[in-house]
Amino acid sequence: MKNILVDIGNSTHCKAAVTDGDSILSVRRIPRKDLRMVMEDEVSRRGPADVLCVSSVAGEEDSPGNWCAGMCRKYVQVSADIRLPLQLDYGTPGTLGADRIAAAAGAAAVFPGESCMIFVSETALTVDFVTAGGMFSGGNISPGLSMRLKAMHEFTGRLPLVEAYEPVRPIGKTTAEALVNGTVSGMMFEVEKYIENNPGSRVIFTGGDAVFFAKMLKTPIFVVCNLVFIGLSKIAQLNG
Repeated sequence: MKNILVDIGNSTHCKAAVTDGDSILSVRRIPRKDLRMVMEDEVSRRGPADVLCVSSVAGEEDSPGNWCAGMCRKYVQVSADIRLPLQLDYGTPGTLGADRIAAAAGAAAVFPGESCMIFVSETALTVDFVTAGGMFSGGNISPGLSMRLKAMHEFTGRLPLVEAYEPVRPIGKTTAEALVNGTVSGMMFEVEKYIENNPGSRVIFTGGDAVFFAKMLKTPIFVVCNLVFIGLSKIAQLNG
């Protein structure tokens, strides 16, 4: 059968994909609590997967490795300790998130031989760098869009919790506008400064907020929605 790839982040939902070689056949967004049931249904219809490859930033107690026996020929949990399609130049590889590894592997696969700067905009905003020679050279992490807005609500007495939207004018005329403008503009300045400081790098955006920011950035960028799954597919093939 095909490989099954699972991306478990910090939210209540995860994403799963079925692949055949380099082809992504399907992608589904699933409540994390339903993942096992969905996997069992998938296997009952298609048979066991060749490889179940998982990127997870959740605790070990939530790992599919605890219950996937019989669902796959081989289980692969992404970490710095397995075979990877790129090298890691990182001081603490044991703490490097599986999602960052997978996204970097995806960038190296989509843009081989190019220096890449990868922005993943989810709960956190990560920016990671891959050299033209296929080396993960490190990166930075800061709060994501929703985390910044939530933090201002939770750590102050009266600021409301607001949803992000594209600012309609540069200076907020209400408190809600001021919160959104400050948060979105701050992240835009942050991203644009990275781009300015790293000329010649291929700029890649992925994650839930990727399209939101792509519409507002002045610099041409590439939005690769399935970047993590592309990387997971390469890792699954290498370890299958």
